[in-house]
Amino acid sequence: MKVFIAEDELPALENLKMCLNNIDNNIEVAGTAGSIAQSLNWLDNNAVPDLILMDIHLSDGLSFHVLKEDHVNCPVIFTTAYDRYMTEAFEYNCIDYLLKPVDAGRLSVALNKYKNLRQHFINNHAFIIDYLQNSKKSKSRIIVKKGTEFLSLKPDDIVYFFTEHKLVFAVDKDNRKFLCTTSSLADVEDMLDETKFFRANRKYIVNADHITKFKSIEKSKINVEVVLPLNEEIIVSQENAAAFKKWISGA
Repeated sequence: MKVFIAEDELPALENLKMCLNNIDNNIEVAGTAGSIAQSLNWLDNNAVPDLILMDIHLSDGLSFHVLKEDHVNCPVIFTTAYDRYMTEAFEYNCIDYLLKPVDAGRLSVALNKYKNLRQHFINNHAFIIDYLQNSKKSKSRIIVKKGTEFLSLKPDDIVYFFTEHKLVFAVDKDNRKFLCTTSSLADVEDMLDETKFFRANRKYIVNADHITKFKSIEKSKINVEVVLPLNEEIIVSQENAAAFKKWISGA
């Protein structure tokens, strides 16, 4: 098992390393960081670890910022001196929340929880893959992941799909974001009803039922607005503008 540790206090870091070694000497500490910036840099430039031990208070702010940047798609065990962040922690990939000073026995219980969850999904992996491969185009359900859980969503409830950091996400009408089990936006496109979903550009697929308005902009491109707020515009290129207008009109 490869573990990444985000901890800005050297004694706490050394304690975690010692505890991990005492629990299982096959556990490898793949990397460490003491700040948000260092954590993002390490995660950007290294293979995804099996597990992250993450202090909530790092030297340059709350470590939730790392998770909000979508750099983390593996389970996280939070370690902190404060209990007030517990509810927020479980909104991410959190499988346990350990209060400092971290005890080897409590850490061992958390690691066993991780191992049991991993084994569960390994045992069910064949079923999930078979479901994905044998389901017909225009699926009635889309398999997504939230933390360590697999969920099934109705396509009609998804406002848009997008890709970021080589991962594919679905955002539903309640503005909840889920990690898709597919490897590319093209794979998602193949599953969807083409009368309802349109590949706006290389980053976005939009659902016609959740488009509020659209307008032509410079160079005959189209700006598409959906029911949810976005940090960037969804732009249909000049080359695809005619196809979009035909699609949105139901022709």
